[in-house]
Amino acid sequence: MAKMVFVIKSGGPQLNKGYAKRSPIQPMVVLTTAFITCAKFRCRSSIAAANLLLVSAPPSRARAPSRRPLLRGRVGKVSLHSIAMSTTQASEAAPDKGLPLGMDATMVDEYASQSKLLQEFVKIPSFGKAWIFNSKDENTSRAVVSIGQSDLLANKRRKFLLNSHISKGASKSVDFQWSPFPTEISGVSAVIPSPSGEKLLLVRNSEDDSPTKLEIWGPCQLENEIHIAKSVHGSLYTDEWFEGISWNQEETFIAYVAEEPPQPKPVFNDYGFKKEGSSEKDCKSWKGQGDWEDTWGETYSKKRIPALFVVNISSGEVQPVNGIPRSLSVGQVIWAPSSSYGLVFVAWSSDNGFQETPRKLGIKYCYNRPCSLYAAPDPFKEEADKPSAEGNKGETTTVINLTADLSSAFFPRFSPDGKYLVFVSAKSAVDSGSHNATNSMHRIEWPTDGKLDGSLGVADVVPVVMCPKDNCFPGLYCFGLLRDPWLSDGRTMILSSVWGSREVILSVNVVSCEVSRVSPQDSDYSWNVLALDKNNILAVSSSLITLPQIYYGVKVSQTERHWEWQEVSTPFPKLSDEINSILAEHRFSILKIPISNPSNKLADGAKLPFEAIFVSHKDSASNPTIVVLHGGPHSVYPSSYSKSLAFLFSQGYNLLVVNYRGSLGFGEEALQSLPGNVGSQDVNDVLMALDLVVKRGLIDPSRVAVVGGSHGGFLTTHLIGQAPDTFVAAAARNPVCNLSLMVGTTDIPDWCFIEIYGKEGKNYFSESPSVDDLCQFHKKSPISHISKVKTPTLFLLGAQDLRVPVSNGLQYARALKERGMESKTIVFPEDIHGIDKPQSDFESFLNIGVWFKKHLSK
Repeated sequence: MAKMVFVIKSGGPQLNKGYAKRSPIQPMVVLTTAFITCAKFRCRSSIAAANLLLVSAPPSRARAPSRRPLLRGRVGKVSLHSIAMSTTQASEAAPDKGLPLGMDATMVDEYASQSKLLQEFVKIPSFGKAWIFNSKDENTSRAVVSIGQSDLLANKRRKFLLNSHISKGASKSVDFQWSPFPTEISGVSAVIPSPSGEKLLLVRNSEDDSPTKLEIWGPCQLENEIHIAKSVHGSLYTDEWFEGISWNQEETFIAYVAEEPPQPKPVFNDYGFKKEGSSEKDCKSWKGQGDWEDTWGETYSKKRIPALFVVNISSGEVQPVNGIPRSLSVGQVIWAPSSSYGLVFVAWSSDNGFQETPRKLGIKYCYNRPCSLYAAPDPFKEEADKPSAEGNKGETTTVINLTADLSSAFFPRFSPDGKYLVFVSAKSAVDSGSHNATNSMHRIEWPTDGKLDGSLGVADVVPVVMCPKDNCFPGLYCFGLLRDPWLSDGRTMILSSVWGSREVILSVNVVSCEVSRVSPQDSDYSWNVLALDKNNILAVSSSLITLPQIYYGVKVSQTERHWEWQEVSTPFPKLSDEINSILAEHRFSILKIPISNPSNKLADGAKLPFEAIFVSHKDSASNPTIVVLHGGPHSVYPSSYSKSLAFLFSQGYNLLVVNYRGSLGFGEEALQSLPGNVGSQDVNDVLMALDLVVKRGLIDPSRVAVVGGSHGGFLTTHLIGQAPDTFVAAAARNPVCNLSLMVGTTDIPDWCFIEIYGKEGKNYFSESPSVDDLCQFHKKSPISHISKVKTPTLFLLGAQDLRVPVSNGLQYARALKERGMESKTIVFPEDIHGIDKPQSDFESFLNIGVWFKKHLSK
């Protein structure tokens, strides 16, 4: 496909025609090695789309007051994606054949060397999920681990399964015997084992109008293949938010969430509108669009309404769960024990607009969308009971709201004995309007007779922590639960959470309400639970300078809350000598950043120190430094391994990763101190962290760059405007630059009101903001400081981004060009907010590396 490149020069646009980039890994599992051998796997390849490159060359008459020489722009071809670089001299440069647009000959070797190194990091596999199957011998079990690897050429993530036999010795020793090779699974959207581990569901969602396929596997044989037409339902949701694929205990039915069948569309032909009952297969007719329906925004642009279904795995019959209003979007379904209401699920209301008017707002990363737990009857059981229920003829059972008094309830899990229904709540996020906040955990005592007639009481298990004491539990920050998170006592759950700048493993006793840290107390590494082996834990641990490593935690005794951790060897290929050397040469520490002169108006939790992670070379303190900022803003950059950050510090840079106030993991008061103060408190926190490492003599203050995405890009562009002499270079991925522009185009306009006004923004939120609102948005946006910017800035933008639409970054980049500032912009036509397609992610960080090398080496 030919690529069209617009080279923006001072004389106007020139069309250069013919000038010819968990995400979470989907859970994969197999029952036995024999199953892997006999299963049929399918492969697909895709070709990456071309990029639209916008070269922001400033007018020749308005040169930037730069302190360093600038490169000339050139035109040519490139193997992966075309690379665009603008400079103040780009309009004067004559195109040279053989080089990508905007690349000086002196940069060729830099692109080549950095590209080679980045590919070394990209090909390192990563761990996904894991499953452990128990055997009759309590000293042996089987583990299956899903792993993923980027395929740059095919522009996709490849998925593999790795099997291991686990043997436990008398002295608490454990031995893993891995299969010699991983097995790839292609074309599979989800793999869900049955409770006993004797059956397996493979979901194959179609990408066109062909049926969805559900494959039911037994040991080494396909027991049933169920084809479900689009007229029944669309693709199953496998995104781990709406996803709910659940076997019943008898392993005869599977409940799941899928896209509801398409609504009828108007049909037209030569005579005009075709009335109801006429054939749609007439070759002279066509379908219209019909009424537009809201979606749940970013990553869900092609989805409308997730609905609930149950399939009989023997007959292949599929039935919808009736009685659920279309105003509810369902997800996370599980089977209930012994109840006339056999299904429990989460449902989100679509009435999220101003004064609860019908409006779906973006739900990805947004835990502030109200949701409840509901119970509904199993449609097959309801159908079977109808003949005997003579007195109930004509009556329909409606769904029951189990958590009507709570604004948020999700991740439901029944205790093994069926006595408790435990769930997580983000009521702090819903009530405050913040897109994420400190979670709480609750339980419901499930009626022993299975009748849900009376009111079910909701008890607190883990409350919201407002102001944590020194080094004490900061609150619950839960992004998911294992399908079976229970220890053998049936009362203790094992889960992953955030504790400051670390990911940790926690145990929660849902009866005594005791919370304990299971992962090592003295470790600055991050830990995540993968699976449970009765009372033992399979986990993964890593740091910014250490690749992920599997550990097996053995509980010391039944009475103590202590696990001994053993490193598990895996058959992963050895790293290259270069990568081993780079990682070994670096060190990291978590710094406490005290708040200077805190206001008396601040809550106590907001006066506590926040944290920053500092990565440096062991033998050099004079390296340039990159400040790294996370998005959200209510997110966190944990100490876990990151391919992208490893690539950056491998270039000879220190990293200062700032978890400013408002980040997760530090208590609710610190988090809620940021809404209403964005663009000031968070900016000052970053500068305080930078000032601390400068005062300690850890970095050279004359060679500092900054990079961030989303709200991190908001901070990046704020910093280069508010502290124009601090940063030598900057890079922003899908940055929020102008809230007054974003509010009318984003899938989360309420975010703009909350972050500017704080909790009161819930009262102001409207699809038609006032002039005063727009002025306030502009005042608190980076674009209000653009006249002071001196820093050369790289922009990386996803054209399909619904969260921070591409117009935000483009407007800011063009405004820099208008003022004669040096900038470079790359737009990825098919990418959304995360810019996470393998080729796009590769090109994005390659250009960040080269951009920083160009400006930090002077």
